[in-house]
Amino acid sequence: MPVKPKEKPAPELTPARHPMEKFLRTDRIPHIWCAGCGLGTAVSCLLFALDELAWDLDSVAVVSGIGCTGRVAGYLKLDSYHTTHGRAIPFATGLKLAKPDLKVVVFSGDGDLFAIGGNHFIHAARRNLDMTVICVNNFNYGMTGGQVGPTTPIEGRTTTTPFGNFEHPFNLVYLAASAGATYVARWTTLHARRLQHAIVEALTRKGFTFVEVISPCPTNYGRRNKLGEGLDEMRYYAEHAVIRHGADPKEAEIVPGEDFLIGKFVDTEKPTYLEMYQAKVAQLRGG
Repeated sequence: MPVKPKEKPAPELTPARHPMEKFLRTDRIPHIWCAGCGLGTAVSCLLFALDELAWDLDSVAVVSGIGCTGRVAGYLKLDSYHTTHGRAIPFATGLKLAKPDLKVVVFSGDGDLFAIGGNHFIHAARRNLDMTVICVNNFNYGMTGGQVGPTTPIEGRTTTTPFGNFEHPFNLVYLAASAGATYVARWTTLHARRLQHAIVEALTRKGFTFVEVISPCPTNYGRRNKLGEGLDEMRYYAEHAVIRHGADPKEAEIVPGEDFLIGKFVDTEKPTYLEMYQAKVAQLRGG
């Protein structure tokens, strides 16, 4: 009678761990983001950038506003602040002025930063406050129901524009450059390594630096506009995103179905707000 082979014990499964877990508040995981959302990729790029820089984490603060992207601050094991709607930048301004040696990062969404927070953005850029703003742009208010936002493209369908949007959207990189940002870049969540490099550059430049991250929102914006799942949107980025460093940001409008520009648009230097303030104080003191 044949001997029945001895069954091998089932291998023990190792729990999946994020490679940058040291930066995360794991007690708050799993996160609340939808399947296919690009926010996980965008946050990972920030964490890999911080790991590459090897900064003392006590020297870094992250500020977020309200919305899907606004939840980022609560997941990071850093000094992080989840502020009121549209007020991430003025809160970050206070941090920077009170503690000039602190590296302040604002990580929020297109609705929070450019609708109710729009005036704060342009004046922070105009003043050249020394901070990095990372905006995850998914073209709608994803968390609060998928309403039309300041970056929703013409004819984009949302809960408040069921027949198509007819308000002209902001071109965020053009707005940032026009307002005075010293570093302006745009990448998609498909271009993760390039995005990570851009965040490293933005963090190490003086002055007001800005990185836009084009990201899928399959549950709200994607579903209503028949864009498919998150992977379908990534394929769209692969087919339509055109890298052109140094391009005029005025030419970087995003029109559905057409190619759009990504890359580094602005990289320059000028005195920061604090540098000019300190110079003025020294002048008035006769120093």
